[in-house]
Amino acid sequence: MIMNINGVSFDYAGKPVLEDVRFRVRKGEVLGILGPNGSGKTTLLKIMNRNLSPAAGSVVVEDKNIAKITKRDIAQRMAVVPQGSEINFAFSVADIVLMGRMPSLQRLQMESDEDLRIVWESMQKTKVDHLADRPINQVSGGERQRTIIARALAQRPRIILMDEPTLHLDVNHQLEVLDLVHGLSRNEGMTVIIVSHDLSLVARYCDKMILIHDHRIEAAGKVEDVLTPENMRKVFNIEASLDYDNRIGKHTVSVIKPC
Repeated sequence: MIMNINGVSFDYAGKPVLEDVRFRVRKGEVLGILGPNGSGKTTLLKIMNRNLSPAAGSVVVEDKNIAKITKRDIAQRMAVVPQGSEINFAFSVADIVLMGRMPSLQRLQMESDEDLRIVWESMQKTKVDHLADRPINQVSGGERQRTIIARALAQRPRIILMDEPTLHLDVNHQLEVLDLVHGLSRNEGMTVIIVSHDLSLVARYCDKMILIHDHRIEAAGKVEDVLTPENMRKVFNIEASLDYDNRIGKHTVSVIKPC
């Protein structure tokens, strides 16, 4: 196992947000964490990256409790693609990706030729190398998101945490971004954890799912075991079905109507 979530609980001002959340993630898996808005998905992701501390429980990555290692050590194991990724300064695309090397550098240390090679390789993988000199605020939403993923790759992590990575993207850019991270999982053994409320997209790309409802895990396992009509009715208040599309070799969700 590359990550163990052991009985994590969290509350805001005494109000429970997560209660006794437990699951494991294997190397090379694409795991989807699903739930309606306000269910605690983003809070869980922040706990997994130690941006928040749980009230109870622990997060263990590569046999190390992240509460007992430095943020720099965490950043060398995990990278985060945050929700939104708003950047207000006109950094170039290459400068943004270069920021991913910071956890590997000592204080005031300059980037080496090896660092620059890793940055260029990360931009090639995400197909933004031709935008290297372009200001980040002058590229499209899909190009910006691929740049943020390139920055994450430049950290050389074993795990990528993604919070609503397709939010505000056009459909073609949504597929483009998730095709990319799915390929990283399959081709490089990278573990990808995606927080989302988009049932159909997550069903299409994830190996396993965690479904959160009323602060707890409602269901966990393979896509077909989690996204049952009963679970979708209970958690999302919709009538829906999970189907397998032989044309693309992936699951899809068809929403019929609200309950």
